[in-house]
Amino acid sequence: MTDTEVAPTTPADLPETARDNRRRAWIVTAMLVAFMMVNFADKAILGLAADPIRQDLGLSATQFGLANSAFFLLFSIFGAAGGLLADRVSPRWLLLGMALLWSVSQAPMALGAGVAMLFASRILLGAAEGPAFPIAQQTALSWFPDHRRNLPSSLITAGTTLGIVIAAPVLTWVVRQHGWRSAFAVVAVAGVLWAAAWAFTGREGRHAIAAATGTAAEPGSANVAYRRILATRSWIGVTAAYASTYWMIALALVWLPSYLHNGLGYSSTTSANLVALVWAVNAVALLGQAGLTGWLLRRGVSSRWARARVGGITLILAAAGCLALAGGRRGPLTVMLLVLGFGICGVMASIAVTTVAEVTPAERRGGALGLMNAVVTVAGLLGPVLIGRLVDTQGPAGYRTSIVVSGVLLLLGGLAAVTLVDPDRDRRRLAR
Repeated sequence: MTDTEVAPTTPADLPETARDNRRRAWIVTAMLVAFMMVNFADKAILGLAADPIRQDLGLSATQFGLANSAFFLLFSIFGAAGGLLADRVSPRWLLLGMALLWSVSQAPMALGAGVAMLFASRILLGAAEGPAFPIAQQTALSWFPDHRRNLPSSLITAGTTLGIVIAAPVLTWVVRQHGWRSAFAVVAVAGVLWAAAWAFTGREGRHAIAAATGTAAEPGSANVAYRRILATRSWIGVTAAYASTYWMIALALVWLPSYLHNGLGYSSTTSANLVALVWAVNAVALLGQAGLTGWLLRRGVSSRWARARVGGITLILAAAGCLALAGGRRGPLTVMLLVLGFGICGVMASIAVTTVAEVTPAERRGGALGLMNAVVTVAGLLGPVLIGRLVDTQGPAGYRTSIVVSGVLLLLGGLAAVTLVDPDRDRRRLAR
């Protein structure tokens, strides 16, 4: 055969085109947004159905707080372990297994289990959901270079808020019309449906290939020890800031509906709508932060300002909202302060992820994100039971005390982000 007789290369022989790659990237991102929506709907059930669950199972506020804290008993440990495992095993299959376990853990409560199984099912759910956020972020970021990661990362984080926006009115209606156990059945089915769709669409992007094949994306990057990453001021600063955010997430998931209903006197329907409003504002804030940060980075502004200080200032504003909210009563001003205190602090979740991803070599990214998530979610273990204890001992005043504590934690987190985080500096140090 002569050179001119060689068969021409067909489109099937060519690598995936840039257009196909972009389409696949956004399909995977959309699936991961849905993944986080189911994830947070799972978490939200106990808070949305707090009063009927406590009444049917005879739980005090402290015991109910313990049931919610049980969710975080293994959450942090498995979050760290899952993140480390994701550096060695395809995240595609880890995500599929997690979603199926979520559904299994919800089934006993849907079928009539009691208090003991409530605790056991929450522990299992926490173990299965512990690695969800870091692995979802790692999978999404594998499709995008650093300068394009703000939007997909924020969308994944916004999935957590959209889950509550949809779950709050829908699950509240299910609880009122069909009983609180039906809500557990709804989220169990949602998990199974997502897993079935992911089995056909889930995939990692080309930015994960170097790690998967064992080749270093940067000279010497595979030799960077986790302890060096965890010792950077940027990792410490964003972890502290994200921990204050996670405290607010736990408070919003577990006690915000009860605070609005029992502390401020709103009806259950109005409380559910206000919860949805808070999380909707959170989603808007996340997308706004992604746009602002991307705009700043494209104009050459350092990540220290474009990410860390944008997030830190946001937390400080949220802290001011919480501290003012503690002395408020039901009314429009309270709603505004509620939105300020609870509705904008979630931007730090996305900022923390993209900052750690920027600092950390690809081969260590899953572990670094998982370990960060393990640390910050300790706030979820401590927060619900502490607030439950305050409510039992102080009555409605316990809610106000918890809001003050939350404002102080947000202030400290914001200061940590502003003063400690400098990704450019720490990335250079790790490269030495």
